[in-house]
Amino acid sequence: MTTEASHPLYSPLPVELSERPPAELPPAPALRLAPERLRNATAAGGGAVALLWGVQARPSARLDAFFATGAHLTGLLAGYGVLVLLLLMARVPAVEHGVGADRLARWHALGGRYVLGLIGAHALLALCGYAVHTRTDLVTATGDLLAYGAIAAATVGTGLFVAVGVTSARAVRRRIRHETWRAVHLGALLAAALGFVHQLAGPDLAGGLLTRWLWSMAHGTVAVVLVWYRIVVPVRAALRHDLRVAEVRDEGPGVVSVLVRGRGVALLRAEPGQFFRWRFLRRGLWATALPFSLSAPVRDDTLRITVKAIGDHTRRIRRLRPGTRVLASGPFGAFTAHRRTRRKVLLLAGGVGITPLRALFETLPGGPGDVTLLYRASDATGLVLRAELETIARERQAALHFLLGPSDGAFDPLAPRALRDLVPELAAHDVYLCGPPAMARAATASLIRAGVPASRIHSEDFDHA
Repeated sequence: MTTEASHPLYSPLPVELSERPPAELPPAPALRLAPERLRNATAAGGGAVALLWGVQARPSARLDAFFATGAHLTGLLAGYGVLVLLLLMARVPAVEHGVGADRLARWHALGGRYVLGLIGAHALLALCGYAVHTRTDLVTATGDLLAYGAIAAATVGTGLFVAVGVTSARAVRRRIRHETWRAVHLGALLAAALGFVHQLAGPDLAGGLLTRWLWSMAHGTVAVVLVWYRIVVPVRAALRHDLRVAEVRDEGPGVVSVLVRGRGVALLRAEPGQFFRWRFLRRGLWATALPFSLSAPVRDDTLRITVKAIGDHTRRIRRLRPGTRVLASGPFGAFTAHRRTRRKVLLLAGGVGITPLRALFETLPGGPGDVTLLYRASDATGLVLRAELETIARERQAALHFLLGPSDGAFDPLAPRALRDLVPELAAHDVYLCGPPAMARAATASLIRAGVPASRIHSEDFDHA
C-alpha cells in the first residue's frame, strides 16, 4: 500500500493480492554470539587477570611496594584490554552477526578510553614506585627508566595509543581524511606488540613459566584471529568469487545502484539488512573500503548496493565501468531478521537509509498487514527505489507510507501521535530504523514515547563501524 503523507496524513489505499511469496532468506550463519554473552565473557576474562595479579601480589606496608603492586594490576588489565579491543574489531563473523558492527564500534571506542586510562595509571604508578624506591625525583626517575629497552618500547607504544585516541575523537576525526585515520589506527597493532614485549620483560608476568605461557598464548591467538579474518578470509573470498561490476544504474538525483556479479555468491550467506566493505579496484577508490548495505536480496550470483553521492569516493562510484574488479569483505552486521521478536514489524527509513530496509521489506516473512514501511524524505525527489517499494507493497499486501515534508516544518510526521495514527497497535511492533543520525535519534525518542520498548527498536550505523 502506498501513500504520500505530509499534512494531513492520508489513509493507506487497498491494493491487489499477489500470490507470489516474498523471496526466501539464505541460510543463516551457523553461530551468533549474543551481546550479553560477549559482555559476560569479557568481564570473566578481566576477573581472571585480576586473580592472576592477586596470586602474585605480596602485601607490604612500604610505599614503593604499594605503588609497584598498583602498577602491576593496571599493567595487566591494560594488556588484557588491548586484546579485547583488537578482538572486537577482528571481524569475527559470529561476533559481527550477533552483536552488530555499530555496537562493536561503540564498545571499542568506550573500551579504548578505559585502556588509555589504565596505561596512564600504570605508567604513573610505576614511575612513583621507582622514584620512592631509589629516593629520586620524578624527572630523574623518568630518565633512568627510559634507559631500559623494554620501558622505552612501552613508551613508544603508549604514544601510538594516544595518537589513536586523539584521532578517534569526534572533533578530530571529522577534520582528517579517512585514510589518515586508518593509517594511524594500524599503529595500534605495533603498539600492542611493543606492550607485549614490555610485559614479558617486566615483573607483571613474574609469576612463573605457566603465567608467561598463558599470556603469550592469548596474544598469539588474537594475532592469528586478526590475520585470518582481516587478511586471509577476504583474500580467499576475492579469489573464490571473482566479483566484478556488472552494471551501474541511475536511481535518481545523485543516486546509483551498482550490481556486482561473481561466482558462487550464495556461499557468502549474505542476509538482507547486512553490509559489506567494498573496495573497487580503480583509481581513486582502491585504497578505501567503503561500507554499503545490500539494497536487494542476493539473486543469480548478483549483489546490489545503492549509493548516494555525498563525498569524493561516492561520487567516483557513478563512473565505475562494467568489468571493474571488486573486493568485498563481509557480510557484516546484525540488522537482520533474526532480531525480530514480534509478528508485526515496522520499517522506518530516512533518505538513503532505505537501502537495507528495502531488502528487508521484500524478504521479512509475514502475511497481509504484518509489515509496514514508513519512508521519510523532504520531497518526492528524495525517495530512492520508489517504484520497487510500491511493487513490493502491492505484491505483499504490505503498508507503505511516504512521509514528505521539510524536517523543520510545522508538522512532524514522526511525532508519537502521528506514528500511532499511521501504524495501528504500534507498541506491539518490532521496529527496524535506518536513516541520518539526527532523524534516527528523533525517531527513536518518538517511538519510545509512543510506547515501543527500546529493546524492540533495532538500528545499526555501519558507517562508523
